[in-house]
Amino acid sequence: MEFFLQGPDFQLWTIIEDGDLAVTNTKDKWTDDDKKKLSQSSKAKSILCCSLSKKEFNRISACRSAKEMWDKLKLTHEGTDKVRETRIDILVAQYEKFQMHSGESISQMYSRFTDITNGLGGLGKRYETGDMVRKILRSLPTLWTPKVTAIEEANDLMAISLEKLIGSLMAHEINMERLGKSSTKKKI
Repeated sequence: MEFFLQGPDFQLWTIIEDGDLAVTNTKDKWTDDDKKKLSQSSKAKSILCCSLSKKEFNRISACRSAKEMWDKLKLTHEGTDKVRETRIDILVAQYEKFQMHSGESISQMYSRFTDITNGLGGLGKRYETGDMVRKILRSLPTLWTPKVTAIEEANDLMAISLEKLIGSLMAHEINMERLGKSSTKKKI
């Protein structure tokens, strides 16, 4: 939502976080600056309302400011601080226990992994890329040990991107499947 609001006008997200821009003059004495502030506040509320489903809109339709709308949506979806902390704890536990499942592809495994890390990021808990790279490498089954070792020796794990790592693992997965199929053909 932050990016969505910043697209048309970077100031709009500030209005959502901090509240409507203050206009102290009466309507008959509004300056151009006052009108601009009111317009930005209205634009923030409009974009926020238009981006919601009917159900979500009904929750915030009585709110007077963009900040009030956002705070209500945030409370509805994230809950209180206690609920948020509990969600973080659950996702951190999932992150710490994360392992590649039997029969799962690298793509499927990475999708599960990003669901966890994106959930944590949305709640304000972020991991460094290097930590996530090491976590993915540790999550692979023992069959992958030679590839993990090669990646660890050939790369600075604090500098490698997740995309490069996943690309390398996916290429290795394809080669393992190809070699597995060719050895099966030889046995027949």
